[in-house]
Amino acid sequence: MTQAQRDRLVALKKAKKKLITQKQAAEEIGITERQVRRLLRKLRRKGDQAVIHELCGRASNRKLPAELERRAITVLSDSVYRGFGPTLASEYLHKLHQVTVSKETLRRWMAKAGLWKAGHVRVTEVHQWRPRRSRCGELVQWDTSTHDWLEGRGETIYLISMIDDATSRLFARFVRHDTSEENMRLLWAYLEQFGRPLAFYTDKAGMFQVAVKTKRYEQREGRDRPQMPPTQIARALGELNTVWIPAHSPQAKGRVERQFLTAQDRLVKGLRVAGARTLEDANAYLEKEYLPWWNQTLAVQAADSADAHRLLGKEHDLAAILSHVEQRQVTNDYTVRYDAKVYQIDRRDVRTGMRKAWVRVEQRLDGTIAVQFQGSYVRVRRCAPPLPDVVSPKTTEAKPPRPTRKPPRKNDWMKNFSVRSGPSLRQAIEVSNARH
Repeated sequence: MTQAQRDRLVALKKAKKKLITQKQAAEEIGITERQVRRLLRKLRRKGDQAVIHELCGRASNRKLPAELERRAITVLSDSVYRGFGPTLASEYLHKLHQVTVSKETLRRWMAKAGLWKAGHVRVTEVHQWRPRRSRCGELVQWDTSTHDWLEGRGETIYLISMIDDATSRLFARFVRHDTSEENMRLLWAYLEQFGRPLAFYTDKAGMFQVAVKTKRYEQREGRDRPQMPPTQIARALGELNTVWIPAHSPQAKGRVERQFLTAQDRLVKGLRVAGARTLEDANAYLEKEYLPWWNQTLAVQAADSADAHRLLGKEHDLAAILSHVEQRQVTNDYTVRYDAKVYQIDRRDVRTGMRKAWVRVEQRLDGTIAVQFQGSYVRVRRCAPPLPDVVSPKTTEAKPPRPTRKPPRKNDWMKNFSVRSGPSLRQAIEVSNARH
């Protein structure tokens, strides 16, 4: 008998002996007067056992059979379900093995079997969450996660994600390399499906911002950042009239960072169960299973139902905007050099003022080259670069021997001149003075 049952028994016996009224007993126990009268009748029939529930010690009529528990634990003991929590395990048991059980019941079963151990994460630093934007498309967070997504079963792949700040709607793809080209391909797919958002929120990676070069032992703290040329993605966002906002810390773009934490748990385990080993398998599972689950389960309604995405216009040529763009100068023979290759402008597109003029060269994502001059495209074809002038080697001929010169004859104009036989300087001066 528990202490609560003892307290109830004491109050009932007081009411039975008329020491307190039934109303006072009901207030003391916390039940109604009708329940007190029912318990008093039961107390006269069964004595002190009246306060003990009749189902005490008996199994519940809603208890799940032991065979169902053994089956669930056998399935979850497989290595493919290593590290699954009760919530995720409950979903996979229902979907793949037709075992329907609540996550709390499964939590008790897994804890008893040693498959789950609850732990508490201590928060060391508190960051105040920024409120969501009010409309879908006002701000989209964009980042890449490097993780062992296939757990060593295949090649190394990267997950590029775009998550809407207002609704948490997720758009993602697996790629082989985290490059500007792969990010542009994902951006192309996003723009075609949803339109142009007002702003993208990313980190300060090299594909979004050119780093400032500083000399050795030189610090840049407290100095203004000099104006640097835009990267290819920054240029493309500018042509799309979409604002790029850099994040100063990972916590600033916490929504996409927390999404990666969920993906590194649920998505990795889902790929393991699906047996994904290649990039194609991973993207197939991502598009058919994970993204629909995320957008149906974790996405929320925006505060404002209006969509801030803008439609693509005729002036938005994605093939031209989402390409590698550089400026080149036209030579006198109407050729353009790009990437160590020479492209000849078609004679039909040659115009006045094209020599020595600058043109826009676009290397598109499909590998083709397009050249634009004063807002319109010109036709070009690749040609072989001119060979450098080769100087023919000189033939070495045997030269005749140089004639031997006679030694120069010594001049004899001072042959009989004797310096010693002449007068001294003093004598010469005296003779000269005597003549005057």
